[in-house]
Amino acid sequence: MTLPGLHHRGKTESDAPVHALVLAAGLGQRFGGGKLHALYRGRPLLSHVLAVVEAAGNYGLLHGGHVVISSGDEQASRLVGRAGLVPVVNDNPKLGLSHSLRLGLASVKGQTSGGPGAAIVFLGDQPMVRLEVVEQLVTAWRGGRGGIIRPRYEAAGDVPGHPVLLSRRMWPRARFLKGDVGFSALMESSAPETVTLDVAGDNPGVDTPADLQTLKEARR
Repeated sequence: MTLPGLHHRGKTESDAPVHALVLAAGLGQRFGGGKLHALYRGRPLLSHVLAVVEAAGNYGLLHGGHVVISSGDEQASRLVGRAGLVPVVNDNPKLGLSHSLRLGLASVKGQTSGGPGAAIVFLGDQPMVRLEVVEQLVTAWRGGRGGIIRPRYEAAGDVPGHPVLLSRRMWPRARFLKGDVGFSALMESSAPETVTLDVAGDNPGVDTPADLQTLKEARR
């Protein structure tokens, strides 16, 4: 990993700041509720993701972060505040991931100065997300690689993963997305601008209690 600092070419549109957007307003129905506050290595799942976003800001990779949380989720609100990030309240999580994405992008666009050039979208139920993957996404984007950049983890085969970098020029397309399959539809409609980066390791999500138990057992 080359942290701290990135090496830039000459001034381009890709020199604009990159912001984080964490989607953490899911109902977690398959988990039985309260998923993002379930403990992994003694800390809530969400706190692991926020820690990586905070670290990426300290290294200068990211220049701010917004976190979409459900209304009334006071524990998430406290975690977001401790990480120095901006909470974005989703009053209707039942509308799915795409609704949270639209709310988050609107917040990033409306509450930041200096013209953010891209947002890296994290999922709050992926506690194994790594700082070096964030760096690879930012470096690829600053090198002009594409409008949507997504990692493909070695341990996950051919299935693309998260986090996903969305260049600002792609944000308006989010208005066409629906439900929880928004990312796939967005990438399919933007195929010429979609780039997949091969990265080491894995970044599994937690959907069920069994997923969390598997993650715990694998990392003993």
